[in-house]
Amino acid sequence: MLSMYPACFFHENDSYSVIFPDLNYLATQGDTFEEAMEMAIDCLAGYLHTCKMDGDSVPKPTQLSAIDPEAVAKEIDPEAPVCEALVNMVAVDVDLYAKEHFEKSVKKTLSIPAWLNAAALEQNINFSQVLQEALKARLNIG
Repeated sequence: MLSMYPACFFHENDSYSVIFPDLNYLATQGDTFEEAMEMAIDCLAGYLHTCKMDGDSVPKPTQLSAIDPEAVAKEIDPEAPVCEALVNMVAVDVDLYAKEHFEKSVKKTLSIPAWLNAAALEQNINFSQVLQEALKARLNIG
């Protein structure tokens, strides 16, 4: 499912700052507008994915036309000089993005005694699952 939130893009010096006013002024940046957009997508996906994993609710997005980038800039820093700004929707499929970037599996090679391997194979043990469970237990992770 596609999630879309408005973001303010501020062109400051030689880079872009990005602020999501609806999400507690969540921020990121990029050297170019394209990089700032990529970082905004990553930032939005990470924030929404974390909220989902923690069971936290997120506010509904504000209409794009209701966002005033000057007001957002003044809220963050009342003394900040006026700079070039625009408001743009940032969209991401959080579940798909998380699978590709946050939940990617990595292959590990390990050694165990031959007798232990044979016993586990006889019992149809899923080695990956057992290793994940053991690591989570050792690390005190859910």
